[in-house]
Amino acid sequence: MTESDGKPHQGSAAPDGDPEYADRVYRSVPGAISGVLLLAVAAWLIGDAVFSGSGKTPYVALAAVPVFAFPVIAYTLRPVVRADRRRLVVRNPWRTITAPWASVDALRAGYSVELLAGEKKYQVWAVPVSMRQRKRATRAQSRGNAEHASRTGLGLGLASRTNPVVHGSSDPTRAWSDQVTDVLQQMAERNASHADAAGPVVVRWCWWVIAPTLVGLVALITVIAV
Repeated sequence: MTESDGKPHQGSAAPDGDPEYADRVYRSVPGAISGVLLLAVAAWLIGDAVFSGSGKTPYVALAAVPVFAFPVIAYTLRPVVRADRRRLVVRNPWRTITAPWASVDALRAGYSVELLAGEKKYQVWAVPVSMRQRKRATRAQSRGNAEHASRTGLGLGLASRTNPVVHGSSDPTRAWSDQVTDVLQQMAERNASHADAAGPVVVRWCWWVIAPTLVGLVALITVIAV
């Protein structure tokens, strides 16, 4: 998991006089790492099939490249959330949702993080929910850990080692996804009244991922069938 610091730019200010903050950027680092590893393993296997295979094997391997690579990129490397004072941009595997703050009804974290905007609901892929982190946060907030922190003077230092801490979060002991959701909800409430935060929700499909995947699938079926 990662994020930008979101600290004010030196000497800059928004049109209404509020300090101008850098974009907040959130994505799953474990997801990105797993995507890179999957692509590396696939490249090795496909390369071996192309140079060492016989018959239709090299052609099947080449046709399988876009069918495998683009979905892996879509689900592991592409998802990201960007937020500034005007809008929230949620980049999911197959589409990008741009929601001005005035159109955001709520953000909530259940079994997944969801964006409610424009009378519709969108999943936020870049901020996966970890039940393990939630259990860890519960233990950190229990009486035993609280008394231990009090005795040893660890305070928030204990919390910071329990779960990743999100800049601007009011409770660093919570799971990373819950902290991110809380920060984004606060941004929505704070920025919704700004004049430049109005407008409709815009959803765009990611055709540079979808089209090659479909073309590759057709090619793969054709090579196998011939």
